[in-house]
Amino acid sequence: MVNVDGKQIKLQIWDTAGQESFCSITCFYYRGAEGSLLVYDITRRETFNHLTSWLEDARQHSSSNMVIMLIGNKSDLESHRDVKREEGEAFAWVHGLIFMETSAKSAFNVEEAFINSAKEIYRKIQQGLFDFHNEANGIKIGPQQSILTSAGLDACQRNSRDVGSDSGCC
Repeated sequence: MVNVDGKQIKLQIWDTAGQESFCSITCFYYRGAEGSLLVYDITRRETFNHLTSWLEDARQHSSSNMVIMLIGNKSDLESHRDVKREEGEAFAWVHGLIFMETSAKSAFNVEEAFINSAKEIYRKIQQGLFDFHNEANGIKIGPQQSILTSAGLDACQRNSRDVGSDSGCC
């Protein structure tokens, strides 16, 4: 649950890391998703090199209005950095993505990534870009007029302990 403009928003999060070879499964998660976090490891260039493919999958199987945030993870390992921050920023700018760096280990910017994504989804709802009356999308109005969004989450090298949960879902 996150608070956006005084409203409680519940995010449903799916981690599809390591399932790239099962496109029929990962592609399913994008259907109805209104947000996605594409996460690469700043210490492993090959994860950054996969971004174009991951982004194509996300855009092919989702709404054209889906909020996509690009996350460079492991910012706590600056001395092992293989991908410059400016490269991530440039990729995000070219592709119209929101960008930030995080450290799942130290929790730096992790909560902010989810909150910023939720804020952008909420902004698009306010603009009328998402129809929460259409059951095909992931937005539901709850009994207290709260908004439930289904956010597709792609993560590279992330597991449940990184966010303090023993289950696969946060």
